[in-house]
Amino acid sequence: MVYLFLANGFEEVEAITPFDYIKRAGIEVCSVGVGGKRITGSHEMTVEVDMTIDEYDPDKSNDMIILPGGMSGTQNLRSNFKVIECLKSAYANSSIAAICAAPSILGELGFLKGKKACCFPGFEQTLKGAKISFEPVVIDKNVITSRGAGTAQQFSFSIIEYLAGKKRADEIAGQVKWVF
Repeated sequence: MVYLFLANGFEEVEAITPFDYIKRAGIEVCSVGVGGKRITGSHEMTVEVDMTIDEYDPDKSNDMIILPGGMSGTQNLRSNFKVIECLKSAYANSSIAAICAAPSILGELGFLKGKKACCFPGFEQTLKGAKISFEPVVIDKNVITSRGAGTAQQFSFSIIEYLAGKKRADEIAGQVKWVF
């Protein structure tokens, strides 16, 4: 199971794109609200989540936790003690994917030390101990990072490839491909 953590102020594209594409790939995904059952994004899109952070069991086995960015969304994730507890468990036992400003949380927790990582331009100093990359998406062991809303598709395909293989990621990419 993949858990997508959403806090008020999340960047909609960075949350909805992975949620949709991961579901299309046949991977179970569950949205987790930090701050209630209804969470409002940075551009005023409100979503009803599957469960709240209080219902989430950090000791529960999972495949991945995904953190979308959005400045205030990232700050709201960072300030929640249970989110931090969940991330520590996921880092030790499974994997984490973070995009835009959200990799800064991983940097603060020391999860990026010695790892290659990327983030929203200008946030590089928050990736404490990381080998900074300017690639759209970086996978290093059990951590996936990405740069922002413009890389949400690549981020989503990378998550699918990590969890279900390149063939499945390519199949989903083929389904959503734009033809110009």
